[in-house]
Amino acid sequence: MKATSNCEEETMPELPEVETIRRCIMPLVQGREIVRVVVRNRDLRWPLSNQFASRVTGQTVQAVSRRGKYLLLRCVAGTIIIHLGMSGKLSILPAGTAPVKHDHLDFVFSNNQCLRFNDPRRFGSVLWTAKPLAEHPLLAGLGPEPLEAGLNGAYLYRRSRRRQLAVKQFIMDSHIVVGIGNIYASEALFSAGIHPARPAGRISLLRYGRLVEAIKQVLRDALRQGGTTLRDFCDSNGNPGYFQLMLRVYGHAGQPCPVCGRPIQQVRQGQRSTYFCGRCQR
Repeated sequence: MKATSNCEEETMPELPEVETIRRCIMPLVQGREIVRVVVRNRDLRWPLSNQFASRVTGQTVQAVSRRGKYLLLRCVAGTIIIHLGMSGKLSILPAGTAPVKHDHLDFVFSNNQCLRFNDPRRFGSVLWTAKPLAEHPLLAGLGPEPLEAGLNGAYLYRRSRRRQLAVKQFIMDSHIVVGIGNIYASEALFSAGIHPARPAGRISLLRYGRLVEAIKQVLRDALRQGGTTLRDFCDSNGNPGYFQLMLRVYGHAGQPCPVCGRPIQQVRQGQRSTYFCGRCQR
């Protein structure tokens, strides 16, 4: 069973992919004791400490949650924080399954199954913290979850005042709102009829309300489809995400806009490709 991510154009898994993985691994690891940790390579984005295995061994995973794009395995004494980076994947396998290249870390559970972390590019991370999550430097400054009540038009309008930053980059800033990556930002802005390069501070309260509605709808649709497949994303059951079949502008440069028929345009914003309709989005 695999939970994989490796997306086009250095695109890391976005909220729907990470949430899909969380839902898939949760019934397999929640309530299980970690009886052994096998570390094959400590050299991840942030090197694993020499004490990591001893601190985690003996812990029982009480809950599997998510904050933004971070997976959180909550235990009594602390939390395991996992980020998949650009190419990371998680697999549930029988303990003792022979490792392959880039299998850096195993959590072996009391039911003789293991959660295996594989990451060819090693941009992912696996961390242990005994402190409250709200105080962890990776999580403390994160914005609201996009599918929760904390994200609304009034909030984005207030945070955007006097900001000249392009609205697409504004909503992709995890300090503003978490989990909105390149794919879903492009799709939500198209649905809301907002040009991705428009300065965030020049968008009205009404239009931000429409954008929030579009963000929530796009993410809910993606979750129902299990995420988006760009190369080889799969959930923990090996099922690919099918939201790519519903993409209206992302990756469709030169193709007719589904609303007006004008060719979809592609530009670069912040080292990422942005797709939009020059007629429908203002």
